[in-house]
Amino acid sequence: MTMAHETHHAQLLGDAAFTDEELARACGVQLTWVHEHVQAGVLSLDSGSGQWRFASTTLVRARRIARLESDFDADPQLAALTADLIEEVAELRRRLAALQPR
Repeated sequence: MTMAHETHHAQLLGDAAFTDEELARACGVQLTWVHEHVQAGVLSLDSGSGQWRFASTTLVRARRIARLESDFDADPQLAALTADLIEEVAELRRRLAALQPR
């Protein structure tokens, strides 16, 4: 049996902030996609800047939502709900792992 191997690339972003154009480019979407998702409440602006700035965590979320919409032809609200659930499961797994004796 042959197993497919996937290569994953990671980049630590820390406290990086992105403009709407940078976010669109990083997600492989149009600028209008970013604006529509902010207006729909699916993506959040980085509070405090007063400009169209996004936290690095928003980049991860936006990429996930864009991928869900593309791969499954999902409605933006459904993709956002799915992203919320994925993030919640990951957080619960981190908490559970922290409780496990080593």
